Formats: sequence, C-alpha cells, structure tokens
Amino acid sequence: MNDDVRNIVLGVVAAGISAAIGWLARTYVWKRKLRRKQAFFGLPENSESLLVVNRDPATSEPAVHRFDVFALLELSALIKDCGAHTQVVTQDAVHQGFGERTEFCVGGPGSNRRMLAHMSAMLPGIRINIDPEPGPDRGAFQIGTERYRLEAGVAEYVLLARLTAGDPKQSRPVFLFCGQRAITNQAATRYLARNHERLTRKYGSNSFVLLLKVVNSQAYGPDVVELVGDVTRTAQTPLPAPAAPRNSHRAS
Repeated sequence: MNDDVRNIVLGVVAAGISAAIGWLARTYVWKRKLRRKQAFFGLPENSESLLVVNRDPATSEPAVHRFDVFALLELSALIKDCGAHTQVVTQDAVHQGFGERTEFCVGGPGSNRRMLAHMSAMLPGIRINIDPEPGPDRGAFQIGTERYRLEAGVAEYVLLARLTAGDPKQSRPVFLFCGQRAITNQAATRYLARNHERLTRKYGSNSFVLLLKVVNSQAYGPDVVELVGDVTRTAQTPLPAPAAPRNSHRAS
C-alpha cells in the first residue's frame, strides 16, 4: 500500500469516526431533551394522560368550540412527542383525583366543572366571574386585589398553570388552560408548546401559575401572547372572605 492509498483509507476512517461521534452526540442531546420534556409534562414513555374537554357554553347541545378543538390538537402533538398515550374525556365524566396521571384541563370554570374543582382546591386566590348576564365584569379574573376584564377581540386573559399535589417528583402534574374565551385556551396551549423548554429551566418540576394576555385576537388569532406575570403565590393564597352585608335597620 503506497502513501496515497494509505492517506485515502485514513481519511475515510477518520470521516467515519467523526460521523459516528457526531451521530452519538446528537442522539445524546436529543434523548436528554426528550427526558427533560417527559419529566416536565409528567409523561414517561408509554404512560397514560387525560385530556379533559369542556363544552361550548354558546350551545344547548354538548359540543366543543372549534378553538378548543385546536387546543386539544396542539396538546395531542406534545403528548405524542413524549411517546405517551392520551384519553379524551368530557368535563362531566372525570371521576378521579389528581396525581396519578398527567391531566390537561381546557376551558374556564363556567364551561368545565373539572376546572372549577381544580381552581377551588388549588387556586383559592383566583375568582372568575361566570355570570352569564352581560356586564363589564362578565368573564373578569380577580387575582388577589387585581382585576382583569375581558375586551373581546382586543385584550383577553388566560391562566396557564402547572400544578402538583404532594411531592412534585412523585405526583403527575395537572395543566390548566383557563381562558376568558375559547381562542385564549388555544393561545395558552400554543404558548406552552413554544416555551416549555424555558419553563422547564425556570420551574423544573415545581408548580407555577402564569397570567397571559392575548392581544388583538380578532386580527392575529391566538398567536400574539404577552406574559403579564407569574401569579403563583397570589393564586395559591386564599382571598379574604367577602364582608357580610350590614343590617339596614335595628332589631326592635
């Protein structure tokens, strides 16, 4: 074997070794990112999860708003990426606690009983006006002392929460997407899909509650979302009981 042939062989071998090392490195990085994603969502390989569907309050028949369907599709893609399985159930057909399976709960408390139960149990610092009568506070969020009113199509709010009960490393999380309108639920799922890596770095396996603002949805749909703030501590602190009404006249 002359020098030219030897150099060619060595070059091919070196290229093969470099390609193998590169493939192994990419595979390692991909698997590490996948494990972090699975841990954040509580979705190890072949695990089970729940997608809890609300009902469209604008119809008398059991139905799901199209934007909530889009939200469910985005969540289904996340679940599939983790190699997990999902079961879709309606908001009035879930009869179990939380922590055994990861749960994704979509819709406000006015259209989703499951959401109402979760918020009553885990987010006592939030009140949502679900009065069907028109008025300036219809659909408004009260978080602590702050109130966030709905301006349909202009400025709308949605809560994105990751909550765990007990040991966060042992209990599967519940994800809440609680918006003032259906399009805000989709905006929250899209925000989670785009930002889960950043949220993982910041919160790890801990609970968080974020208030998001959907800007000009009548023009931009669910795509333009601003983070108003982390309201975890306020949301988990019970609101003071409303003052009892004073008697308007004295007892005789």
